[in-house]
Amino acid sequence: MLNQLLQKLDEKKEKMIEIRRYLHQHPELSFKEEKTAQYIADFYKDKNVQLRTNVGGYGIVVTIEGGHAGKTIALRADFDGLPINEEADVPFKSKNPGVMHACGHDGHTAYLMILAESLIELKDQLKGNVVILHQPAEETPPGGAAAMIEDGCLEGVDNVFGIHLMSLANTGEVYYRAGEMQAARSYFKVRIQGKGGHGSMPHLSNDSIVAASHFVVATQTIVSRRINPFDMATVTIGSFDGKGSFNIIKDSVELEGDVRTMSSEVRATVEKEFKRILAGLAEEFDITYDLIYSHDYPVLVNDKEMTEIVVNAINKAEIPEVKAVIETPPSSGSEDFAYYLQKVPGSFFYVGAMPSDGPAYPHHHPKFTINEDSLIIAAKTMAAVVVEYFGQK
Repeated sequence: MLNQLLQKLDEKKEKMIEIRRYLHQHPELSFKEEKTAQYIADFYKDKNVQLRTNVGGYGIVVTIEGGHAGKTIALRADFDGLPINEEADVPFKSKNPGVMHACGHDGHTAYLMILAESLIELKDQLKGNVVILHQPAEETPPGGAAAMIEDGCLEGVDNVFGIHLMSLANTGEVYYRAGEMQAARSYFKVRIQGKGGHGSMPHLSNDSIVAASHFVVATQTIVSRRINPFDMATVTIGSFDGKGSFNIIKDSVELEGDVRTMSSEVRATVEKEFKRILAGLAEEFDITYDLIYSHDYPVLVNDKEMTEIVVNAINKAEIPEVKAVIETPPSSGSEDFAYYLQKVPGSFFYVGAMPSDGPAYPHHHPKFTINEDSLIIAAKTMAAVVVEYFGQK
């Protein structure tokens, strides 16, 4: 079956690229992907599948029933864009000002649509069922995965797999990791309230900027002095809103940022120390504060057995476009695919998509682009995983 599947994918490579380019030209932001969802649903509406739309929002679930009884595998691709004005010099540039596909989700969706179509055409040979999860809103917490799960997208699913295209990784290389692969993420927003006044009389005021500046420095000691050096954590303050008049002591300041950790224990420690520093700041500077501290995406933990299936499948398939299968270190980035892995064992892996000409830009960059050869690689590697999973030679 694998040879038939790979042949079909080769025949549809240009169609895959066309779909990707269409999606790239018409990006939509998280939780607003109405037209994208309709485009995907229209692709499946005349096919011999079970189709559910509006799953947990704009999510789409496609169930391909195999010709033989067996387990059920789920494959997931996300389809939301980002609030970025595209600067990439491509002929299929975004037509929606201020919105672009700067993370490869257009490529994820395109490869999975064509793989799904090919699996549908060979469904009688499948020794089990394949569930296709087209997921919205990966980029913006609380994300689309949790809502789709709550709406039943994993009912009856035994295992789940996903791919992310990586613009800074060599095209032709595939990256895997068993265990903790991507970090958990937390968000915070702090409003520090002091007492405003004139710069000529600081003793009559209570300077929120000075207090907030101490807080910025103190929070960095959480990682350097409260976390085991062999554990991973970051505390980033990405916004410090203290703008005012040059000679006025500002009465309040707002700070926003995020926290990345690779375990629930470290996540709890960072939160505890963060709040302890704030409480001490209030006492030291005689200020008050309002705090929002929330946890969104958890640690992404790949199942060892499912990851072995991925590695064995790709190596055995001898896909011509795949040059190497490499174990990768953990990433401090976050991904809501982690929610699926909390429910059923599975594996999430990377496919290199570095452009063959011109510079490579990181994800979420206005000049982000991918090598479109990565699409066929993603499709073929996931096809190999499906066939290996069902034990078909």
